[in-house]
Amino acid sequence: MTDTQKGANMHSIIQAVAHWSAQTPDTLCAADSRRALTYGEMFRLAAGFADDLISSGIREGDRVVLRNSQDTAYVAATLGIQLAGAVSVPLEKNVAEARIREICESTDAVLYLAARPWEEGKLRQMKISEALQHEADDAVCAAMRERAEQIPEGKMAEILFSTGTTGKSKGIVLQSGNNIAVAQNIIEGVEMKKENVELIPIPLSHSHALRTLYAAMLNGSSVVLMDGVVFVAKVFALMEKYQVTAIDLVPAALAMLLKLAPDQLSSWDDRLDYVELGSAPIPEGDKAMLCRLLPGTRLYNFYGSTESGRTCALNFNDGVVRRACIGKPVSNASCEFFGSDGKRIEASAEHPGVLAWRGPMNTPGYFHDEEKNRELFRDGSIITQDLAYQDEDGMIYMLGRQGDVITCGGTKIAPTEVEEAADSIPGIAETACVPEADEMLGQVPKLYYVLEDGANLTGQDIDEKLRGLLEGYKVPRTFVQIDRLPKTYNGKIQRNKLK
Repeated sequence: MTDTQKGANMHSIIQAVAHWSAQTPDTLCAADSRRALTYGEMFRLAAGFADDLISSGIREGDRVVLRNSQDTAYVAATLGIQLAGAVSVPLEKNVAEARIREICESTDAVLYLAARPWEEGKLRQMKISEALQHEADDAVCAAMRERAEQIPEGKMAEILFSTGTTGKSKGIVLQSGNNIAVAQNIIEGVEMKKENVELIPIPLSHSHALRTLYAAMLNGSSVVLMDGVVFVAKVFALMEKYQVTAIDLVPAALAMLLKLAPDQLSSWDDRLDYVELGSAPIPEGDKAMLCRLLPGTRLYNFYGSTESGRTCALNFNDGVVRRACIGKPVSNASCEFFGSDGKRIEASAEHPGVLAWRGPMNTPGYFHDEEKNRELFRDGSIITQDLAYQDEDGMIYMLGRQGDVITCGGTKIAPTEVEEAADSIPGIAETACVPEADEMLGQVPKLYYVLEDGANLTGQDIDEKLRGLLEGYKVPRTFVQIDRLPKTYNGKIQRNKLK
């Protein structure tokens, strides 16, 4: 049986780790700045931790809140929790006390795992480092390996809380089979090789990085973990030490690397197999610069959501410019489009529809929130709220979020198109385009802009330049200069705060 076929028969990520711990025990599984663990070592630690959890009274389905430490201990703890039959609930590293309390209460958590204790916490607590303190012996490993084989696809593996741009965060249930399907999408999307070593310097507590980790473990590949890219020398030292062949980034981390270390990044062009990005739109200027620095590297932009995982992949370094394109659906995902009346339509550039996804990667729903679940699904597909269409080549093009797309006199304007044009003007650092009410046309574009240091542009200056770049009706009627755009941790513009 080939590795690919074996992956297709896996029911959970911990089952994959158990498999590789037997087949390639000496292959690197995960490393950080302090330690490196092979697949054999990682499974022994996960099995030992699972045994400890079960012995201490953790039962099937119990929720365990796990605060990110962005290291191998976090990985071992995540695997151990799921091997014990419990449900991991990841939390950000720098999380507010109120959010810890909210999530612990809303999930009825029985255990809190973190590097440091939570002073206000009344539930049971453990240090995350305990996941590295007990290697299972051969007998326990054998029992836990058999246990891993029995985990069904429908077992709840984790609850991920969204950190979106609007509204209260929601607890998104992910089953073991969902994680396998998303991992397969990623492996296919980036053409991941067994020998790949991927740097993940973005938080494992969020779905994008966590799913990259899972893809590598399903594939039997290796990851190197780091907490951000601010310390550039450490980034490239780790890359050198472990001979990194791939990098996973969010746009905010990419922007920092492009600013702090463009030459160092460029020097890795003949050593990197691919760079993958996702979680938020990538500014066109950053895309172009990355293509210049890494001309021989495959550069992927993934589209997805926590609810459906990664569903589209686009290599934007293939020499073809595709504005607003999010790529083709990957193997486990199929798309469809709905009109304003809720019926399926054949979407087009002139008549885009609401994008929806169907496939085994889809969440079964939100944790204890039937009202939200009714809004999430339509005829078995997950609704995204993104307006898009698919061309004859299978490529999907997105105008933007349904509430962000500007309907001007009946014609739809993609805010990203206006932003890309404005961002190309020298002196502008970044922009955000939102709808503004208009008595005659219903809505017109409004542009918020941030200037580069030393730049001196007025709204009238920008207006004049945009008239040479856009059709007249797409040129904003109002221009507002601000110091910075409101964003989430991973670079998503919080447009609701600008409307």
